[in-house]
Amino acid sequence: MGDEIPPPADQLAAVSLGSDGASSSTVQKARFSDRVRIRSILGRPDGGAGLAGQNVRISGWVKTGREQGKGSFAFLEVNDGSCPANLQVMVDASVSDLSKLVATGTCVTVDGCLKKPPEGKGTKQKIELSVQSVIAVGTVDPATYPIPKTKLTLEHLREYPHLRSRTNSIASVIRIRNALAFATHSFFQQEGFVYVHTPIITTSDCEGAGEMFQVTTLINLMEKVERDLIKNPPPSEADIEAAKLIVKERGEAVAQLKAAKASKQEITASVAELTAAKESLAGLLERSKLKPGLAKKDGKIDYSQDFFGRQAFLTVSGQLQAETYACGLSDVYTFGPTFRAENSHTSRHLAEFWMVEPEIAFADLEDDMNCAEAYVKFMCKWLLEKCYDDLEVMARNFDKGCIDRLKLVASTPFERLTYTDAIKLLEEAVAQGKEFENSVEWGIDLASEHERYLTEVKFQKPLIVYNYPKGIKAFYMRLNDDGKTVAAMDVLVPKVGELVGGSQREERIDVIIKRIEEMGLPLEPYEWYLDLRRYGTAKHSGFGLGFERMLLFATGIDNIRDVIPFPRYPGRADL
Repeated sequence: MGDEIPPPADQLAAVSLGSDGASSSTVQKARFSDRVRIRSILGRPDGGAGLAGQNVRISGWVKTGREQGKGSFAFLEVNDGSCPANLQVMVDASVSDLSKLVATGTCVTVDGCLKKPPEGKGTKQKIELSVQSVIAVGTVDPATYPIPKTKLTLEHLREYPHLRSRTNSIASVIRIRNALAFATHSFFQQEGFVYVHTPIITTSDCEGAGEMFQVTTLINLMEKVERDLIKNPPPSEADIEAAKLIVKERGEAVAQLKAAKASKQEITASVAELTAAKESLAGLLERSKLKPGLAKKDGKIDYSQDFFGRQAFLTVSGQLQAETYACGLSDVYTFGPTFRAENSHTSRHLAEFWMVEPEIAFADLEDDMNCAEAYVKFMCKWLLEKCYDDLEVMARNFDKGCIDRLKLVASTPFERLTYTDAIKLLEEAVAQGKEFENSVEWGIDLASEHERYLTEVKFQKPLIVYNYPKGIKAFYMRLNDDGKTVAAMDVLVPKVGELVGGSQREERIDVIIKRIEEMGLPLEPYEWYLDLRRYGTAKHSGFGLGFERMLLFATGIDNIRDVIPFPRYPGRADL
């Protein structure tokens, strides 16, 4: 960047850290604003005590406010979303009308001097702000404000997605989510992966499940036609016959003029009338074909009339498209929204969710497992280093064991065992009296209760299960030599069970064609995918991590709808 412009001499001071990471006695303001973030004050090792005497401007929302001294001053707990902690702000009645400031939800911008609170007051804070002037106030009507200072359930807060970020719990969740996104990019970038944006609109079904949202303009087109037909009804048979008669008459007139060797001007004028009559007839014939409802051909919806000229959907995974770039750039990852039209109301399902999907060229299943383990550990360590204060909010409000769980996963080598051995362990547990809601036998897809038993009870550590039966896995997973299993793996962790699902991809074209046919899928939509095997095929592997599942694991929150900013699920797509 170019030379930095020095700040005005009278500019408010603002909180900084020295080059060694230690807090300095000056304050560094937000770069693109004239305010100081509350985190830069209270997040210091000394809790902000070393900043006493500094003049700062802070902005935020009042969490609680109370007038004291018979209305001569007020204490405000102000939070700007930069950290879980509130800054205590003292305002004298001579500075502002206190009644406008104390209501929960009020937005304030104030200038003041940081001071150490009087000893013996019982406050936990090392610093507070004594207000010298109130710059701006966004008032609140306490009678109608839906986010009062009383504790609200997460389910209740879903009714106010536009305001719930002002609560301590949701704010901490979103800061943790932000940190995990940054950790994701940091991990893959430092490992040399290339970030690839895969399409949200796709014409291929990666999972073969069929539970996809369709993208179409046919409905809009149909509604437009129906409105047009009401306003301007289609022509009758009599209208069309009359138009045909006019065309015939105009044609005969032209012929007669030519036979009579009329002037060029007369013939040209007559031809123009004939042309106009033909265009009018063509328009009537076209309108006569318009019918209410979706356009159909041979009794089926005619998707050739659709925007893309074929059926299109919102993606359920970027994996297949990511593979195309892995087979050219070697190591890539995609991180974006995915969609599933599953009419499920459980605490583990969303219609819109985010996936992290790396693809690694020249890698087998063991390489894939190594990468997944390293990535999960990296994220856990990142949160413990960067978000400990927010994790404490989660431990206090939702799951007291969430921090210990992150420490366990960050520091413990993951156990690894085959699916067959996992089934044997579950069968032994059943024989010893353990009861599962879902039966245990070779060939089943492990249920969450099975996964959690293995991680929380049997091994008490993270676990990678691999070599699953081919019948319960997707067509693109590499068939093992036994002909019964595929080189698939799942990373299981305490609290949520499956966190990562991946596999070595099938690189042999004859084998993958047979697998597609076995699953009853058409070959044509996957011809481009097969080309990766036809032209320079290479061993490659990858996995997908459900980002919201990682949030559930990290925070201990029970419902997936509470770890995404704007949850979409059956019946709800607010904002």
